[in-house]
Amino acid sequence: MYEPIRTKSVHSMAAPDADTDFPHRTREEELDIQLAGHLAALLAVTDDLGLDREADRIAQQVTRLRGTQPPRASASADSPADLHRRALALAGRALVVAASRADTAAAILAAERMDAHRAALHEQRLVDAR
Repeated sequence: MYEPIRTKSVHSMAAPDADTDFPHRTREEELDIQLAGHLAALLAVTDDLGLDREADRIAQQVTRLRGTQPPRASASADSPADLHRRALALAGRALVVAASRADTAAAILAAERMDAHRAALHEQRLVDAR
């Protein structure tokens, strides 16, 4: 009733040595890359806010993760409230990744930045309400 398959399937498993065709990264390496990206984005927003001391602390963590110093520039035209909201979100993402890779230094830094940006937003709402 059915005709047997006479050709090799294109859906067969890859050869055992096919893993060497492209580089693989470990989970830890992937998390390092992800954390460095979140912290670099947070660094850019922190520079835009003019928080030099805090930006230097973030830059140290990015340098530790990447092995090179991150580029630094300040050029945003967003309002301070928008920058604080963006920084709060980025610090939250960095905290999640830092916690998953058990990076205590980065997690503490991200949590401190979250608190600072949340406080700045709260303070700005109080000033705007007057």
